[in-house]
Amino acid sequence: MHDAPPVLIAGGGIGGLALALALARLGHPSHVLERHGAPTTAGAGIQLGPNAVQALRWLGVADALEPSVGLPAAIEVRAGASGRHLAKLPLGPWVAARHGAPYWVAHRGDLHGALAAAASRDPRIAIDHATDVTEVTETAGRVSVRDTAGRTFTAPILIGADGLWSTVRQSVQPGSVPRPAGATAMRTVIPAEAGGGLRTGAVGVWLSPVAHVVHYPVRAGRELAVVVIARSDSTPQDRATPRSIWDAEASLPRLQATLAPFHALLRNVLLPDLATANSMARVERASANGAPGVPRWPWREWTLHTLPPLRTWRRGRMALIGDAAHPMLPYLAQGGALALEDAVVMGHCLHATDDPAAALARFESLRTQRAARVQSASRRQGGIYHLPPPLSWARDAVLGAAPGTRLMAGYDWLYGWRLP
Repeated sequence: MHDAPPVLIAGGGIGGLALALALARLGHPSHVLERHGAPTTAGAGIQLGPNAVQALRWLGVADALEPSVGLPAAIEVRAGASGRHLAKLPLGPWVAARHGAPYWVAHRGDLHGALAAAASRDPRIAIDHATDVTEVTETAGRVSVRDTAGRTFTAPILIGADGLWSTVRQSVQPGSVPRPAGATAMRTVIPAEAGGGLRTGAVGVWLSPVAHVVHYPVRAGRELAVVVIARSDSTPQDRATPRSIWDAEASLPRLQATLAPFHALLRNVLLPDLATANSMARVERASANGAPGVPRWPWREWTLHTLPPLRTWRRGRMALIGDAAHPMLPYLAQGGALALEDAVVMGHCLHATDDPAAALARFESLRTQRAARVQSASRRQGGIYHLPPPLSWARDAVLGAAPGTRLMAGYDWLYGWRLP
């Protein structure tokens, strides 16, 4: 890697930009190819556990991001239907002292913006926007990619940080295709002054057999990020018309049906007086006309997907990081964190040797077990969140009886990750 040509990185999201910054910190150039035409501030919330904050600190991005994050004091777990408090798990000073870094919650656009700003200032990082990679070929000692405009880019190493629908992955393991996971996520960000009883300064988690809701403060407490994750068969509409949805306007009838079993404290904040509205476009038109009780914030919807475990994350001079290699279900809020970890580890592996094959093999050996454990734990957490009675009664009893510190200590293996 010393005095080598730039590493080619497909994807300018969290993982791709973090890898470029990791390489730059270690003295190596990179060339990022991002499919979107310009950096975006769009998005919803992202939780950044101490492991993610450790990575951001090492990358030199934490100080720029910190003024806009939320600093939740706890995770407050409630029964969805009754609103009853089930458990309070400490964050704040407790988790920072235990793991050497705080637990942050942020707007995804703020995180991406901080990474993009840092990358744009570094002369060792080149970024091409509106560059959608469609074809990858490898020859002796080189990897070439072609984009939709017919341009070709060549480098000695290609890292696929191009997400769930990775093009690079098809060259590493052809035929590997994401599959619907049986759940849908609907996300929004609302003004804090509209948050009512949800404005607690904590990460709120509401549980029910068909769905769960998570909310937390972002943008220094000025807004609340909300995600509603529902089983795909939770409403008659879903059972009648199963389909895959990707960053689409949310179905208001589905959202209403999903939230119907939840306590009024939650429903009244998220969907006040929407009985006559039948689409988010209608909601927005009504808002513009000053209709009372209609929210002024849009909801977006995604079908959650899983990926069958890959036999390998690398092939020749190519390798995958983040969601391209190991997409995470959101139940532990670790997708972004694992991408940041990957980026830091990959940077160190490429820095340690001039042999690309050895570097990529070392990266894979360091990361596969960690990623698999987080994936497994996240699936298990989702099952616990959506337990039906009487199993949910037993879950609630355990949550109520166990000290919050003991429950959080069970995640030491997750949040206690350390830099290489």
